Amino acid sequence: MDGGLVQNSQMAVNKETDIFDKCSKFTAAREAMAAGLYPYFRVIESAQDPEVIVDGRKMIMIGSNNYLGLTNHPRVKEAALEAVRKYGSGCAGSRLLNGTLDIHVRLEEKLARFMRKETALVFSTGFQTNLGVISALAGKDDIILIDKMDHASIIDGCRLSFGEIKKYRHNDMEDLERLLQQNNGKGKLIIVDGVFSMEGDIADLPNIVRLSKKYGARLMVDDAHGIGVLGKTGRGTAEHFGLEDEVDLIMGTYSKSLASIGGFIAASEDVVHYIKHFARALIFSASPPPSSVASVSAAIDIIEEEPGRRERLWHNTNKALNGFKALGFDTGKSETPIIPVIVGEDRKAFTMARMLHDRGIFANVAVSPAVPADMALIRTSYMATHTDEQLDRVLKAFEEVGRALGII
Repeated sequence: MDGGLVQNSQMAVNKETDIFDKCSKFTAAREAMAAGLYPYFRVIESAQDPEVIVDGRKMIMIGSNNYLGLTNHPRVKEAALEAVRKYGSGCAGSRLLNGTLDIHVRLEEKLARFMRKETALVFSTGFQTNLGVISALAGKDDIILIDKMDHASIIDGCRLSFGEIKKYRHNDMEDLERLLQQNNGKGKLIIVDGVFSMEGDIADLPNIVRLSKKYGARLMVDDAHGIGVLGKTGRGTAEHFGLEDEVDLIMGTYSKSLASIGGFIAASEDVVHYIKHFARALIFSASPPPSSVASVSAAIDIIEEEPGRRERLWHNTNKALNGFKALGFDTGKSETPIIPVIVGEDRKAFTMARMLHDRGIFANVAVSPAVPADMALIRTSYMATHTDEQLDRVLKAFEEVGRALGII
């Protein structure tokens, strides 16, 4: 064989792109680690309480979505243990086939009653709930209208569907109406976060409902951060505005106020029946484990029986929000237990998080693309079980760090 041909063939092979090249070229995280500023994947050695243990040291946790403080509640833990004793650790199959237990059905009945809808359907995670529901409902001739700040699971659910995706400016009702006008006559589904997970503001649900009625669109609210927090009885954003009968689908997760992991959709019986038979994220995923299901059921009981928890949560939220504003921090449009402290530059946000960590404060960092460029923030969130003394220490640490960095 001609040696030149062999050499040319080898050169062609060497020029092929290796799919792993991007992995070795991704250096940003390693650079942050080397600088001692990497704020992610911190290892917690205790329960998600107002104080946690990190590297053997106590820290005040203001980075958890455990809004009502139920993840370590004795009744919730005992319910999980009892479920494991009776049903074992898992279901070994999907809901469609062998993975539906009687406690799944009872939880769905309880969730439907709690959310004041005809029926509910439980999924293994909140992320999968959005993937499954949206991709099942939106077909190739349909339009999905989403807020630009909607959660990543909504965006990915839209991508998995065959529907056409239209994004409107954050909480901008004029922009939403413009898109609805442009797509009149088509099947339309508006999907919005009830509470936006980074900004902490609430969707303009009254006007979204008004526009959905005007243009014949259906409405789905992802209320992951609203359930247990908003509304007279903790039923979320729709109850907060008195619009429970006007929202077609309400999605919720268990990993916030409901103290576990999983998700659900609550809607009319016809819609849920359809989703049960077309949501691939449900049909091809293992069923939620018994311990998770039992924990959620116990958490719902506590939410209904102990309204004082929600009252305490709002006391803590108002104390923190007013404290940040008094110090001169920019908290955006937050009006919930999610309170962002807007910093600006990504590196400054990483530095601030490190300085807070060194002072015993566990807070989260959000940088682009999770937030707009130059809008990096420290995401703080509060629990009903925080004490005033703990919040005073948090505000003092933020004041020290904010002044040191020239933020306030």
